[in-house]
Amino acid sequence: MADYNAPLKDMKLTLNHVARMPELAQKPGFEDASADMVDAILEEASRVARDVVSPTNWEGDQQGVQLKDGGVVCPESFKEVYQQYAEGGWGSLQFDPEYGGQGLPFLLSIPVMEMWHSANMAWGLCPMLSQGAVECLDLNGSDELKAKYLPKLVSGEWCGTMNLTESNAGSDLSVVRTKAEPEGDHYRISGEKIFITWGDHEMSENIIHLVLARLPDAPPGVRGISLFLVPKYLVNEDGSLGERNTAKPLSLEHKLGIHASATCVMGFDNAIGYLVGEPNRGLACMFTMMNNARLSVGLQGVSISERAYQQALEYAFERIQGPAVGTKEAGPIIRHADVRRMLLTMKTLTEAGRAIAYDACGSLDFATKADSDEAKAREQTRAALLTPIVKGWCTEVAQEVTSLGVQVHGGMGYVEETGAAQHYRDARILPIYEGTNGIQALDLVGRKTLMDKGAALAVLIEEMRGAVASADPSLTAQAKQLEEAVNGLEKARELLLSGAETDAVLPGAIAYNFMMLAGYVCGGWELLRQASAAVELAAQGDDDPYLQAKQESARFYMAHLLPRWKGFADMLNDGSQSIMALPEEQFASAWQ
Repeated sequence: MADYNAPLKDMKLTLNHVARMPELAQKPGFEDASADMVDAILEEASRVARDVVSPTNWEGDQQGVQLKDGGVVCPESFKEVYQQYAEGGWGSLQFDPEYGGQGLPFLLSIPVMEMWHSANMAWGLCPMLSQGAVECLDLNGSDELKAKYLPKLVSGEWCGTMNLTESNAGSDLSVVRTKAEPEGDHYRISGEKIFITWGDHEMSENIIHLVLARLPDAPPGVRGISLFLVPKYLVNEDGSLGERNTAKPLSLEHKLGIHASATCVMGFDNAIGYLVGEPNRGLACMFTMMNNARLSVGLQGVSISERAYQQALEYAFERIQGPAVGTKEAGPIIRHADVRRMLLTMKTLTEAGRAIAYDACGSLDFATKADSDEAKAREQTRAALLTPIVKGWCTEVAQEVTSLGVQVHGGMGYVEETGAAQHYRDARILPIYEGTNGIQALDLVGRKTLMDKGAALAVLIEEMRGAVASADPSLTAQAKQLEEAVNGLEKARELLLSGAETDAVLPGAIAYNFMMLAGYVCGGWELLRQASAAVELAAQGDDDPYLQAKQESARFYMAHLLPRWKGFADMLNDGSQSIMALPEEQFASAWQ
């Protein structure tokens, strides 16, 4: 099983020449994010991911988690790994120094988070959820709650979770039934939540649950949902831990993948909780955490793709097989053209996804440091538009990449001992949680395109055309291929806007194909930007072979993967005339 080594060169090129890290470091408050500081943090995170986190991945998958005596027991090594993570301050990079954070850009935490998920995705979910809880509490909590809970969450001494889903309320949270009864300065929370990632464990001394529930006089639907902070252990006035709260795991889900992540059914039996934000505004508060999680899940798609690629690449150089076409002797399967096709597909889809994810996260930082309302709105809109593409497209292509990882291994890929199957199994959850990819597609066509009449997408399209116009002459062919795809995306935008005016069914019928079209075009755009930067750096005297490889990645993507946009564009034309748009009774009869 291959060791994990963070792709630092690609991460740094993406940070500097796509996500605008050098420009971000000039913003007030981010001066510490110098090139030397960024390099030092990434190098050390790479060491921890490789030497500390990664060795636990196989053990965790095989051992899994157990529920004993009302608590979750995780793999033995996980607690030690988490302690090193917390002691290293890794959970505090981007957070407010007032609560113990380091005040660095959110963008800098993204490659670090990618490393954790590549090294061990099941373990990485725990700090990922905690960071989302910090974001939510920081933006929505009272000063009292923030002072009491944020320092420990930021330091990693305590962990956080997100409790939304119930057996009758999956993606549709309007029917949440968990109740919250007021009692003095707190509330009593009663109900049951399912699919709660890392709902319980012993890695940290306390767990802070963020729980959606209804007040007694709440209006029906999503307008009647409130958000509550429910600690595993109550916290005394002096900050010490008190008695155990009545929030406990009732059972564990037995899953296809991420076996070492405790996915709990959580029971709240008159548990003590505290209101976060305003009454009946819980969903708006929780969306802070959900949007953070959606970017993080998209990043997980990149992470698991990178891990699968590295393992497949190493295997391709080691596995000796019969002679390839044009050779006479047996040799490593990397000599076979079809193996190279698969590896290049894995590599370029991963690099494209990384660039889109980093780029979206960079815009969030620029929004916080904008010097005008107009600039802030522009960056926020840009990040919002890219978010469903990051979550949706990056996790969809992760299915292909991890599947190809199994295929490169051949029959050995289907055998658990090689580890290739684990990446495939782990990746399968990504298009499902934090809003299925169907929901991401609807978000892209609805809130992000129709709601503003396509304005944000039009701005992004012009940005893409700028990259085409400024591409190095050596990349002219690739620039022309991207230009054609960008024109196709613009036509798809026009089709959506015009068609939705007269056909209410159209947006839902074309949403998935629209998202995938946008994803492939965005991937090509980002890779062209990277290739142009690689050409420029080489012209300045940098002779690192990686720069030539980056140009080859762009060429392969434009020739072999970008043309997929045409197929998705053609499917848009079927639109509401397709079987997908038939009324329920007609659709049902079509299968009889």
